[in-house]
Amino acid sequence: GAEKREEHYCGKMKLTATVLALVLGSGSALLPSRWTTSRSTSSSLRPAALRAARGTPEMVVNVGVIGAGRIGLVHLEALASCPDARPVIISNPTVSKAEAAAKKFNLPEWTGDDMEVINHPDVEAVWICSPSNFHADQIKACAAAGKHVFCEKPIATDLAQTVEAINACKIANVKLMTALQRRFDPNFARVRDAIQQGEVGSPIMVKLCSRDPAPPPLSYVEGSGGIFCDMAVHDLDMSRFLVGEEPEEILAYGSCMIDKAIEELPGPEAYDTASVIIKYPGGKQAFIDVCRQAPYGYDQRAEVLGSKGMIQTDNMYPNTARVYTKDFTGNADMPYDFFMSRYKEAYLRETEAFCKALVNDEPSPCTGEDGLFALIMALAAGKSAEEGRWVKFSEIPETVFCTDPLKCELVVPEDNEDNDSKEGDKKGKESSPEWLKRASELLNLS
Repeated sequence: GAEKREEHYCGKMKLTATVLALVLGSGSALLPSRWTTSRSTSSSLRPAALRAARGTPEMVVNVGVIGAGRIGLVHLEALASCPDARPVIISNPTVSKAEAAAKKFNLPEWTGDDMEVINHPDVEAVWICSPSNFHADQIKACAAAGKHVFCEKPIATDLAQTVEAINACKIANVKLMTALQRRFDPNFARVRDAIQQGEVGSPIMVKLCSRDPAPPPLSYVEGSGGIFCDMAVHDLDMSRFLVGEEPEEILAYGSCMIDKAIEELPGPEAYDTASVIIKYPGGKQAFIDVCRQAPYGYDQRAEVLGSKGMIQTDNMYPNTARVYTKDFTGNADMPYDFFMSRYKEAYLRETEAFCKALVNDEPSPCTGEDGLFALIMALAAGKSAEEGRWVKFSEIPETVFCTDPLKCELVVPEDNEDNDSKEGDKKGKESSPEWLKRASELLNLS
């Protein structure tokens, strides 16, 4: 046939911004009526109902955690410190890890089965901290069980699964938060405040720098989606967060300068060093550089030039001590060694923000759509680096087709088709819904 279904992971996918219109509530005027009427009308305040049922009126959210690995423990520590959260159960395939985490943070239960967390009668919200390839299915399971979801980025490793997961939560009327923790970092938040309050005027130019202290092992990089999806996605999202507008085009370049072991990996997985330029409306620009290794420590900086001034944020250090000698003047110690320590407060703040949203029935502070667009930006960067050109976020080299809000797939037209295939492709396009074709126009991304 003219089209084929392919399995895609982040670094191998082509970009399409039109997928945003496939999400329920995005351009909903164009959604078929059978979709809009399928949404739940029940109250999203499930926590309040559960509290009333068990006779505990205090405003605390009972939380289940999936994943007791490195990031799971980071989130569990934040939950244990959050006054609005009560972690009650944790799961991990290696049960001994779940048990150790539960005992360390005083959780009453642990298990090796994530469905026991999702279906636990007391759990009101689930923190998904498992490997990325499990996220989408776990989100959909949480939605089916009526549980709110906090999910580590990415929501999924491809656009179709991402759309399905977001729609599942919308249909079930449960809240979904994408964990993009840098939005909650006090330093980055202060920069955003300076822009939003007009302290430095209108943004002209944004610069972001993200450099890890050492490259990850080959086993981690393989299947990660590469430097744009795995690492730069935070900076791409931060540029959008700071500018406060939707980006238009992107130009990216990547190379392998440090870890030659990854040089033969496919696409952006072969890069350990990359730079990006993003065009925003009105001529605003964002510049991003990322690198897998910085011998001087974990480097996280931001700068915004505005029409009235400039604001910068520097690296954070364990202390403020400085050394002054004839040979050296500077900080006595290196910056915080990695994201777990550097963003410790950000993890707590994002936890508090989501729990507050659950308790007060407020919108998620970082939505599924935010996670979707971060993925789209990362895919666009990878496409630009591979093809050596500017890429518009509205380009549709691949399209996500949904026959149902929860049944989406990636359909890729063949480049070399015979006449029969072309005719079949034409018929397929003619039968696709009009709202899908017009998505770019509606999003002002055409």
